Amino acid sequence: MSESKNLVEKPKSSEEVYKGKLLHVFYDEAILPNGAVSSREWIKHPGACAVVPIFENNDVMLIDQFRYPPQKLFLEVPAGKIDLGEDIDKTAERELLEETGLKAESMINIGHFYPAIGYANEVIHIYVARGLSQTNEDTDDDEFVQQRRIPFEEAIQMVHSGEITDGKTICCLLRAEHYLKSV
Repeated sequence: MSESKNLVEKPKSSEEVYKGKLLHVFYDEAILPNGAVSSREWIKHPGACAVVPIFENNDVMLIDQFRYPPQKLFLEVPAGKIDLGEDIDKTAERELLEETGLKAESMINIGHFYPAIGYANEVIHIYVARGLSQTNEDTDDDEFVQQRRIPFEEAIQMVHSGEITDGKTICCLLRAEHYLKSV
């Protein structure tokens, strides 16, 4: 592991070149391990939580949602960004309720991952939700989703067949599958 320290880049300078409501884009200069300087463009993201809601019969609740950048409809796990100062457990609970109308007796944090390490610092925290009960959906005014309840194993098959193509959803379903096999 000590040799890995020879790979670390150190910031030399940083300039925020765009500040949006969600994303902040930076242009940095970094000192490389050999002493040379190189440019780095990256996006600062507040982080997010994603939830895999699994019913007692092993169905999973996914959502259909249109995503503007690729101009496509995606089948996804419920997920959303962490609000400033918000605890990640609260973010997961909020997103589950907003996008599915579900509340969970237990929310189990099963890890996290970095979806875009080449250009963003975003981290997504993964939860499995159990003991689900239906309440009312409370989506944001600018968010349109449709719930789709399917058997968990069918969702896993959809990952492997390429029918589910959202990276966040693929990672979360596979991590949830591993978690379920270990409990």
